[in-house]
Amino acid sequence: MANVFSSQDTRFSAGARLVLPAIWLGLIIGISLIEAPLKFTAPGITIPLGLGIGRLVFTAMNWVEIVIAVVLLWSVFKSAVGNGYRQLTYAVVVVLIAKVAVIRPLLNQRTDAVLAGTDDGGSSLHLFYIAADGLLILGLITMLIVAVRRWVTVRPAIKSATRN
Repeated sequence: MANVFSSQDTRFSAGARLVLPAIWLGLIIGISLIEAPLKFTAPGITIPLGLGIGRLVFTAMNWVEIVIAVVLLWSVFKSAVGNGYRQLTYAVVVVLIAKVAVIRPLLNQRTDAVLAGTDDGGSSLHLFYIAADGLLILGLITMLIVAVRRWVTVRPAIKSATRN
């Protein structure tokens, strides 16, 4: 097995740079774009119940995102990583940190206030979370494009001899 701390690129780290952004992108699409909006349309879901479920789901999702980000950071420290991919990874991690360390705690305070009945729930804070996820989606798609372009080369088709 290759030494995971060597300065040479390994198949594992190269694969991580391709697979993990795809998994992370799917996670955001599945949870933020599909589950969260649909949750409140389900029969019998009250605002407190929906907020409680949302808090659990988004906490779990953020922990998975953190693990993915840590592995991606490890993979970019390998010598064969281009500067563009490295910068994209750093940018995505900064957005994740802002989302988890700044926006989520503010949203949790709002959720607590709504559940306590001291707030009606109307807030633009969710727009910041949506914007952060939008930036993550763009960054992850770009990371995937860069990673795929590194692995996949398109060769021109060889023209066969013309037939009479």
